[in-house]
Amino acid sequence: MSKKYQVFVSSTYVDLVDERQQIIKACLEMGHIPVGMEMFSAADEEQWKIIQRQIDEIDYYVILIAHRYGSTTSEGISYTEKEYDYATSIGIPVLGFVIDDSAAWPANKVDADENDKIALISFKEKVKSKLVNFWSNKDELHAKFSIALMKATVNNPRSGWVKSEESIGTDIMKELSRLSSENATLRNENEAYKAKKLNNEDKSKKVIKVLEKNKKKLSIWLEGGSSWDDHDPIDVSLLDIFQSIAPNLLNENHNKEIASDIALYLNNGVNYRREWPVPSNYVSHWITDLHALGLLEPSKRKHPVSDTKDYWTLTKEGRDTIGSIRKLRLMAGVVEKETKPEDA
Repeated sequence: MSKKYQVFVSSTYVDLVDERQQIIKACLEMGHIPVGMEMFSAADEEQWKIIQRQIDEIDYYVILIAHRYGSTTSEGISYTEKEYDYATSIGIPVLGFVIDDSAAWPANKVDADENDKIALISFKEKVKSKLVNFWSNKDELHAKFSIALMKATVNNPRSGWVKSEESIGTDIMKELSRLSSENATLRNENEAYKAKKLNNEDKSKKVIKVLEKNKKKLSIWLEGGSSWDDHDPIDVSLLDIFQSIAPNLLNENHNKEIASDIALYLNNGVNYRREWPVPSNYVSHWITDLHALGLLEPSKRKHPVSDTKDYWTLTKEGRDTIGSIRKLRLMAGVVEKETKPEDA
């Protein structure tokens, strides 16, 4: 019985036109039915509903990634990642193809924006948590896709499409459907641990975006200064503030030292006074914001009764979030801001 499979090919658009065509060509050569993103306008919410229905009907989902994250939704996630997340959420088998980091690639097809780079690294890590193929050029991609699809149809067969005269009896079809359902259940159970880990990473990404969107004015009292007005306020985000104080909150820290950490990390080389270089009420408001986001909590460590300072520490979510930030910055090659030893 000749069976045809429907294959959805997803990628960023302009930078991977030729590579996507190679996959579609290979799919047609094997006698299957490719569904390309060229059919849709992903930025249109109505079109997204059509894409969802199309993914519901496919047999296999192909994700192709190079060096661009792609246009994003109102939630800040790329449409390519949104398609991937939906396909995996409904149990569609995924064939992943990620470009080899050592492969030659045009500079004008590489993300320059730091946030896009970090988002792309995170997305690649998500895709690579499952079995993927690495490719260097479109010809290699053609061959690797053909082999991967052939293996998928043997090791993970789907219902596919057959001519009506070749279709099998109802009872056998029901049994195959039952076995397929059991197989899907076992696969889902096998993916449970990975899914939980990825869910934590996605949660951290959402918190990071909230921190990044909240802009603040930072006033610093200069060393030898007479008022806050001696120095123009600095534009920072709550993300900048969180990154500046989180390392010393892995254990615990109190408000006055937190103010010093903020000034040390964000003063752009300006010397500041050691006692409350940042207004205490500003620090209290920012700590309250971070506490509301579930990143900080009052420290439970015991202190002498005479010690009346307010101590704070990172929550589990706070540790996960700063861990994700540091990991993504390292993987994206973003240079970490350092301070001179004498400033510490």
